[in-house]
Amino acid sequence: MAYPMQLGFQDATSPIMEELLHFHDHTLMIVFLISSLVLYVISLMLTTKLTHTSTMDAQEVETIWTILPAIILILIALPSLRILYMMDEINNPSLTVKTMGHQWYWSYEYTDYEELSFDSYMIPTSELKPGELRLLEVDNRVVLPMEMTIRVLVSSEDVLHSWAVPSLGLKTDAIPGRLNQTTLMSTRPGLYYGQCSEICGSNHSFMPIVLELVPLNYFEKWSASML
Repeated sequence: MAYPMQLGFQDATSPIMEELLHFHDHTLMIVFLISSLVLYVISLMLTTKLTHTSTMDAQEVETIWTILPAIILILIALPSLRILYMMDEINNPSLTVKTMGHQWYWSYEYTDYEELSFDSYMIPTSELKPGELRLLEVDNRVVLPMEMTIRVLVSSEDVLHSWAVPSLGLKTDAIPGRLNQTTLMSTRPGLYYGQCSEICGSNHSFMPIVLELVPLNYFEKWSASML
């Protein structure tokens, strides 16, 4: 999860988030190089009085500064499209969880089980135990198995919400009357926090998301205890 004064992204926990971090670094380097070149040219134009007429009117220079931006755009677009297709790909999910947004809490249903569903409310500040995080802890965590492909179906009962967990690279809008889907897979166990990322009313800030990723045998014990 994020920590105070953090400038970068949270640590990646899924293969998709790792790809997103690499793409961010790739694009940021291109932006840095372009900015440095433009700054250098501007400073050069302001500090020197020398001009070269053949350079100012040359067709070769115009050709270069037309083709070069096109190449740069291709270098950005191709990795971006690859990641977009990877994020939409869902191959034989091992588990499906239906997530419904409400004002202002989340409800979850494990559709592969007959009667495994619950609501998830934020724990008020006055009821927090030592070590628990204010505005991020919930009374019922979403327990999921790690290293398995999990499909998440997201919708809403009332207004627009957005189900987002940054460290897993997830952000899916919850729209009334529409069922969106996303996929997640965690490479390591742990607690992963998120929040509603769509302004949905007065208590928008008070509907957190907590995913608890555990090994498969622990998940089976938890699911058996919930039934």
